[in-house]
Amino acid sequence: MIQQTKYRIDPEKLKNCYVESHQGKIQLNSPTGNFFYDPWKIKEEFKGSIWEDVLSSLDFDIGEARIIILNTGTCYLKHADIDDRYHLNISGDNSYLIDLSNNQMHDLQRDGVWYKMNAGVPHTAINVGEHDRIQLVVRELLTKNDINDSVNISITGSGYNLRYVFDSVYSPWLNEANKKGYINNFSHTGNTANFDVVKQYVENLQNMIPQGFTMEIN
Repeated sequence: MIQQTKYRIDPEKLKNCYVESHQGKIQLNSPTGNFFYDPWKIKEEFKGSIWEDVLSSLDFDIGEARIIILNTGTCYLKHADIDDRYHLNISGDNSYLIDLSNNQMHDLQRDGVWYKMNAGVPHTAINVGEHDRIQLVVRELLTKNDINDSVNISITGSGYNLRYVFDSVYSPWLNEANKKGYINNFSHTGNTANFDVVKQYVENLQNMIPQGFTMEIN
């Protein structure tokens, strides 16, 4: 689920990142177009800062970049994501990313290395250490796949804990479908996800519909 990349930054600079970190989730950049597909640019207030320096260590177009703090003694619900992520560990002790499909724990150190995460794998993060876990997390842009013989799909949910159900059922499939090139134009508004898909996969999606969800073929 986690792989080291060739992208690195001087670990000494991460000390400055720690000093500059804020509580909660802080978005460092802004979209230039489509949320999932078009590059994001650094916000004006972060230009010339340590955050611009750190993000520039990734030499490709990136999506949303956030500082995410996981407080000591807390964890996230199980989830998956349509888009993969790049993680840079700024601080934390005894905090882990957990691959729930393979029951594997990944301890990310403050080593200045960017790690790429296959976010289509159901996962969580847990902090059982003394200090808060601070991560810089960057979304990988989705691929603008050129697909033929496609239809448009709308999936809408209602009821309790929709995000949990959607991530359990659909997000792993959508992550793989994006990589294999048979979906495009993914978006979501409120409780509805919309995307184009090659017709031959419509039956797969129909067989996946969980309780509380409906699917329309447009």
